[in-house]
Amino acid sequence: MGLTLGEVVRRYGDEYQLKYGPSLLPSHHQALRAIAKCRTEALGGQVYVCPDCGTQDFKYHSCRNRHCPQCQYQQTQAWLQKQGELLLPTHYFLLTFTLPAGLRALAQANQKLIYKLLFRVTAEASQALAKDPHYVGGQLGMIGVLHTWSRNLAYHPHIHYLVTGGGIGAAGVWQPARWERFLFPVKALSKLVRARFRQALRKAGLEKEIPPSVWQQDWVVHCQPGGNGQTVLKYLAPYVFHVAISNRRLLALDDQGDMGNSRITFSYRTSDTGESKTMTLSVEAFLQRFLQHVLPKGFVKVRYYGCFAPGCRKRLVALRHQLQPGAPTSENVPQEAVVPSECEETPDAAPLCPNCGQPMRLQQTLRPAGLPAAGRAPP
Repeated sequence: MGLTLGEVVRRYGDEYQLKYGPSLLPSHHQALRAIAKCRTEALGGQVYVCPDCGTQDFKYHSCRNRHCPQCQYQQTQAWLQKQGELLLPTHYFLLTFTLPAGLRALAQANQKLIYKLLFRVTAEASQALAKDPHYVGGQLGMIGVLHTWSRNLAYHPHIHYLVTGGGIGAAGVWQPARWERFLFPVKALSKLVRARFRQALRKAGLEKEIPPSVWQQDWVVHCQPGGNGQTVLKYLAPYVFHVAISNRRLLALDDQGDMGNSRITFSYRTSDTGESKTMTLSVEAFLQRFLQHVLPKGFVKVRYYGCFAPGCRKRLVALRHQLQPGAPTSENVPQEAVVPSECEETPDAAPLCPNCGQPMRLQQTLRPAGLPAAGRAPP
């Protein structure tokens, strides 16, 4: 088995928390503790035995922390299916808003507030522009996902939205966007978002902390056609259930005894060319980069607006019938699309014997234990 984030945290997590403890957020402490214990005897598990050859296999429980790379994989397909059931038979757009570099220090210090404002302001500005009959003349359906990292783990907060190519008009009738490959002008939307965000920060008493240049530059807003929405959902799903780095991207660890001198190498792809590259950082710098993407406790990173909002699911049924008259008209209104816990664990089937391939039998259940100093993983 290759290098894992859990192994790195078990080796250096205590040292990191000792050095930065007072400045770390509670969510950072919680993530480090959980990742260190994930899939180890500290959380308990099961012992399986092969009835044919007698081989034993240990299966330890996951930590169920949404920032652990070992706890996310199984939920993606379930989420995609739930979101696909929401989609209307229309065309879609992928709309992306990026927080300017001049605001990122403020965002790091006030994550919950700034992320919440970024969601609210971008959604409200998009809906305001969509009401203009020159573009849509109605209320959009929007599914937004917060994403905070670039591929090399740098701090880069932005929100992706799956947006309907039309909206609900004043009379409750569906109004298609005037153009199939153009929703509305992103330059106008950029200015509107910038003005509303400035107003929100002024109201929060934080405007004075922002460099004046932030209000003079263009804010990055990007909009592109999204087909029937399915491809965009597949693009967004990794941002919902994957974390800033996966174990398979960790290539090497040069352990020099302390986190400042020890080095870790990981792979990434450049966003412009897709070229594969590697980066080597001190373990201390690597953990700093990773933790800046740990969200505040309880923060919801997927949000729904317009006709996709939880309170509008009955209207969705009517809209679907408008757009596709032959669709079922059952009185059973679909329930709100429930995103499974980002760390919920699905029970696995009995494992196969690594020696002879036969199904193994549960022999013993292991109670959670204190984490050993070496952080022993399953044999």
